[in-house]
Formats: sequence, structure tokens, C-alpha cells
Amino acid sequence: MKQPQELRLLWTAAAVLGAAALVTGCAAPPSAPAAAAVPPPALVLTKPSPSPSLQISAADTALAYRHDAASHLYDKNSNRIFKGILPPFLYAVAVLQVQVGSRGQLTALSWLREPPHAPEVVAEIERTVRQAAPFPAPVKLGSAIYIDTWLWDASGRFQLHTLTEGQSWAVTGLQAQALAGQ
Repeated sequence: MKQPQELRLLWTAAAVLGAAALVTGCAAPPSAPAAAAVPPPALVLTKPSPSPSLQISAADTALAYRHDAASHLYDKNSNRIFKGILPPFLYAVAVLQVQVGSRGQLTALSWLREPPHAPEVVAEIERTVRQAAPFPAPVKLGSAIYIDTWLWDASGRFQLHTLTEGQSWAVTGLQAQALAGQ
């Protein structure tokens, strides 16, 4: 057991520290210059933000769902879509099969045609599709498997065959010479 004098010192030290804490806590904060005075922020009560709303596809066939999925990809990548008619010579053409679960989640990607000269396009298409998830939920189908062809321009912009604006097949004189091997 501690001696009474040791206990008295401990109690005194505790009292001094407690009083110092009270005094420090009650002291007014230093005042800022009048020009820098900022009004206190208003108290705003907000509800927690809801999870992103699930888009629903009304498609009742795989073909109709392919259109919904292509529109979804265009919405998510509007600045990367090639506007207008594509040129006659494309940098790459790729065919991808996409499987979508009942809530729009990607369940699988399968390549049916990869451009062998452009592995960077394959990687970019996969990244683009994954970033666009979740897709519209195929509620009438339960899940969906669709195939689309990616038409890739040398500029890095693309169109999907489902929503393409077409491709120019007019060949200029210089292009005709190049094709003929002249």
C-alpha cells in the first residue's frame, strides 16, 4: 500500500492536470483578422446517397438486348464514339461475346475475333466494357449473351456494328492504286 504522502501527491497532480484541462478547454480560440472571418458552415442534414439506380432492359430477345447494351456503351463513352461514316480502312475489327447476369453484372467476356496486329485494342475494349458495368438488367431474359462487332478507327474512336453509321466504301484514286499494288 502506498504511503499517505504519496497518495496526496498523486491526488494533487491529478487535480492540477484536471484543472488545467478545464481551463484550456474553456479558453476562447484566438480571433482571426476581420477580413479572414468566415461564417460557420450551415448545418445540413443529408440522407446517405443511394446506390446507383439499376437500369432495366425491356428486351425480350438477345438481339433487342444487344441494342440496349450498345446504347449503354455509347452513353458511357460518348466522347470516344466515331461520329459519322467510318473510313474504308479501319485500324481494327474485333468481335466480342458478352455475358450479362440478371442484375446487369458482367459474367464473362469471350473473344470471337481478336485483331492480331492490335493487342492494345483488345485490352482497351475489355477495359471499356468492364468500366461500363453494370449493364441494363435483362429482367425479361433473366440473363443475356450478346455478340457485337467493334469497328476501331486509327484515332482510337470506335463504333459498334449494332449502332454503326456505316462505312465509306468509296475508294479514291490513290487508294485504288495502293490496292492494285502500283
